[in-house]
Amino acid sequence: MEQRRVLMIAFHFPPLAVSSGIQRTLRFVQHLPSYGWRPLVLTAHPRAYWATSDDLLADVPADTIVARAFAFDTARHLSVRGHYPAFLARPDRWLPWVLGAIPAGLRLIRKHRPDVIWSTYPIATAHLIAHQLHRLSGVPLIADFRDPMAQEGYPEDRRTWRAFDRIERAVARDAARLVFVTPSARESYRARYPKVPGEHFALIENGYDEESFAAAERDRPGRALNPGRLTLVHSGIVYPSERDPSALMAALGRLKRAGRVSASRLSMRFRAPVHDDLLRRLAVEHGVEDIIEILPSIGYRQALAEMLSADGLILLQAANCNEQIPAKLYEYFRARRPLLGLATPEGDTGRALLEHGVRHVAPLEDTLLVEEVLAAFIDAVRANQTTLTSDERVESMSRHGRARQLATLLEEVRTVAPAEAA
Repeated sequence: MEQRRVLMIAFHFPPLAVSSGIQRTLRFVQHLPSYGWRPLVLTAHPRAYWATSDDLLADVPADTIVARAFAFDTARHLSVRGHYPAFLARPDRWLPWVLGAIPAGLRLIRKHRPDVIWSTYPIATAHLIAHQLHRLSGVPLIADFRDPMAQEGYPEDRRTWRAFDRIERAVARDAARLVFVTPSARESYRARYPKVPGEHFALIENGYDEESFAAAERDRPGRALNPGRLTLVHSGIVYPSERDPSALMAALGRLKRAGRVSASRLSMRFRAPVHDDLLRRLAVEHGVEDIIEILPSIGYRQALAEMLSADGLILLQAANCNEQIPAKLYEYFRARRPLLGLATPEGDTGRALLEHGVRHVAPLEDTLLVEEVLAAFIDAVRANQTTLTSDERVESMSRHGRARQLATLLEEVRTVAPAEAA
């Protein structure tokens, strides 16, 4: 099979120590060669990462060309007593990556002559780099937005919002395809940019990696996470706004005071939440610090094994993210464990939960509804009366299938003439 080339620009790439957020690019890199595409990866130097781990480096195919361009984190590397140059953090703290990435990208283009450039959010600087490389080279661009960028009230800082808006508008104007992970986000952008041809807006949802789950199932321990206690797991980052756990903690406190839960029978585990202090403060405030576990980051397959061993899984998604679906959800579905979904039922995440048979869903911000649904979920798990997504639906969410969708898009745009692309 003829091997075409795609230059993939992504900040999130091994050895960055994150779980689901890194998987989209990594699995595309793994699976695209099966569909005739050879990835070239342009990413950041590991010094720019806030945490690193070698556990996923082995998943990068040995013959993949990976360029790690000069980059740093403005907030960490240029901070003096908590202050740093704000103009070097717009659109994000990794803007200095541009200085290394554009020359490195031009070298890759000259040497390997990729057919398409692909870049991925949520680090907006990746789209900035890709757009500049597209303009300089004429190679057609696919912008993987995943979720909306410039939104009402986000980013809160107006100058940062304007930086997001400038990048978004330039990319929307010049990219051959704009890719989103939820139907609502795609339709929102169609309305936002009515002059962009409708066929330029594409949907490629997130998914899970079957090979990683198979390895995790082989390696997971045969005992319960907390023998004698029901253990509910939230795996990944807890954001103060987008995944605000305040109502959940308040609901848990109300159930404890009513005698419906206790530390002897229940544990709620937060794995690698990042905002540990927020969780500790809320746990103390609501008197549930003996129920809450806050644990550090572990390797990706270890995290999957923990999901597989949990008595139940918790998903958090705030109303201000109703056009988004966390990548974690697809891994939760594949883990085949009971699922508690704290998300607006009318939003994309809530709809996905309900459409796939999850019965315990409530808005993240509503303490009383969260209390009601959490109590019902705990009772259902103990009675083994929860429902799971069908095997057929779960299989349709694999990353291999998503890579096939991307390969189709790449093939569609590779014939765009350089004059048209520029």
